[in-house]
Amino acid sequence: MEWAYNGVSWVLLRWHDLWSNVFDGNQFLQTDWAWVLAIVGVVLTLRIILFPLFVKQIQSQRAMQKLAPEIKVLQERYKGDRETLQKEMMELYRKEKANPLMGCLPILIQMPVFLALFHVLRRPDPEQTKFTDSYGWTGIDAGNTGDWLSYVHAKLMGAPFWSTFLTPADQLESVGSSSVNVKLVAGVLGAAMILTTFLTTRQMILKTGWNEDPNQRMIQKVMLYGIPVIMIFSAGAFPIGVVIYWTVNNLFSLGQQQYVLHKYPPPAQSASAKPPKPGSKAHEKMLEEQREAEQRRKDLAPKPGKKPVSKPKSQPLKPKEPTEPVNGTGLNGSEEPTSTAKGGPGSGKNLSRAERIARAKKVSGAQQASKKKKG
Repeated sequence: MEWAYNGVSWVLLRWHDLWSNVFDGNQFLQTDWAWVLAIVGVVLTLRIILFPLFVKQIQSQRAMQKLAPEIKVLQERYKGDRETLQKEMMELYRKEKANPLMGCLPILIQMPVFLALFHVLRRPDPEQTKFTDSYGWTGIDAGNTGDWLSYVHAKLMGAPFWSTFLTPADQLESVGSSSVNVKLVAGVLGAAMILTTFLTTRQMILKTGWNEDPNQRMIQKVMLYGIPVIMIFSAGAFPIGVVIYWTVNNLFSLGQQQYVLHKYPPPAQSASAKPPKPGSKAHEKMLEEQREAEQRRKDLAPKPGKKPVSKPKSQPLKPKEPTEPVNGTGLNGSEEPTSTAKGGPGSGKNLSRAERIARAKKVSGAQQASKKKKG
């Protein structure tokens, strides 16, 4: 994590140098605005770097929402073949340029920055005299103009940046602050941090919609309500400087999400939504999306001849035996037709009752005609 500590410290100190020249040590409302704006500068720098990734995250989420029907079709088709299902889904993601992992990338980048800033901003305190020049800071040897002493004596509404809700009163007295003042400032900032965290998560869920999968919906509820509840108990251990960073970062997230979600609106969640006006850009976009979805469904449909159905082997045809008598007798010279004598296809097994009666009458008439002829 040394690379993260050095990088965050460098950005923080460059912004502090800039604002120190502007304010020149002047304080208003017992606040060192150079350090406040330096922390805001860290947030701004991070947001500028992450903005392209944030846009790609939203685009990937929209692509995943559009592909939901096709994914469901693949899951039903390859229900018992997990390997083929994964292969077909990856091919679908590649074709539509959707990346399921893109949603986690901005968070993974922000976490090292937050941990590094937490380590850097909680490190200075009045009792610390070692390693005061680490991570590019100018230490105690630089005199009262050093970054270390400047931050130790910097305050927000009279509360030191390095102090927490649980900081003992004796440490605060050494820099001219009080426990009541720190608890008041830390409590208000902690409440603002928790509220903005809740609003940021709620904004994203309301814009993208609640997931239909019960497991995913439960995860959304845990993120919406569980994280703020956990922060109620953990915010007391955060230095005021870190709470400023978190709150300002949430405010930037609210504004950034509002812009991106307005530019890339989520698909309609219900059929009752009012359709766009014909001829408008939204209507043309809707028609284009419908055509793309229809084309994807056609591509996913099984191709003719792709999986030929095995047919039963055909039995060799037997020569059909004559069923009519020749000259009143069968081929073997008997008085019965050959097919009846042999019990072949014309033996009557497969005939109806009426057909058997008619056939019997016909055979009887032929026998009587033969007897008359002989007589």
